[in-house]
Amino acid sequence: METTTGAEPTVLGKAVAILRAFRPDDTVLPLAELVRRTGLAKGTAHRVAGDLVTHRLLDRADGGYRLSGGLFELGMRAAAERSLLELAMPFLQDLYERTHETVHLGVADGVEVVYVAKIGGHRQAASPSRPGGRMPLHCTAIGKVLLAYAGEPLRRQVLGAPLERRTPHTIVAPGLLARQLDNVVETGVAFEREESGMGLLCVAAPVLDLGGHATAAISVTGPVGRFRPESHVAAVRAAGTGLASVIARRTH
Repeated sequence: METTTGAEPTVLGKAVAILRAFRPDDTVLPLAELVRRTGLAKGTAHRVAGDLVTHRLLDRADGGYRLSGGLFELGMRAAAERSLLELAMPFLQDLYERTHETVHLGVADGVEVVYVAKIGGHRQAASPSRPGGRMPLHCTAIGKVLLAYAGEPLRRQVLGAPLERRTPHTIVAPGLLARQLDNVVETGVAFEREESGMGLLCVAAPVLDLGGHATAAISVTGPVGRFRPESHVAAVRAAGTGLASVIARRTH
């Protein structure tokens, strides 16, 4: 929420605070909970929430408010991610047809992965990811790829901060993670082995721009016991390389 020193939050800041009060697992939030999470006065929160309902960014629901479909429409208009998704979809669908496992497309936003797309059929793994959802960079295969090919400042930021332990297998030692990131650059792929969720294995490859930075990453995820990530290295690499070539042709 943007404020100036000593000043009240702007109307936009109050609206953003209410929208960002919703967490990934929230469906309906009562007004009292919005007040608690935002720190806004009850009357202010009620008025701003009403304005958001008018503009189809929130819906009124039994017991409170929920995010509206209008937000999804705005998200789909976001030029960069929308054009990326349009270009990527043939590669994601082809990768799914080759593997019949869950396929993801993700981009970096700060120290997190934002999942742009997720494709999976009846065999898909019970992954915690979802389109529009976020996960820490350090504990996902896509995140490791994005971090490995990011600039040195982001790598230092992630490695210099406490690494959240999501499962008993999450890598929380900076030195070990740094060695994995170096290996990602050498091999062109990253692996996750039950680091973001128990029972899940994953392999990911970058979508590189002409400067060698990852604009996105593609992954294939499957369950422990059936899925062999090493057997999908060539396919996920090919998907990343193919999408990078298409993007390069469109932008130059």
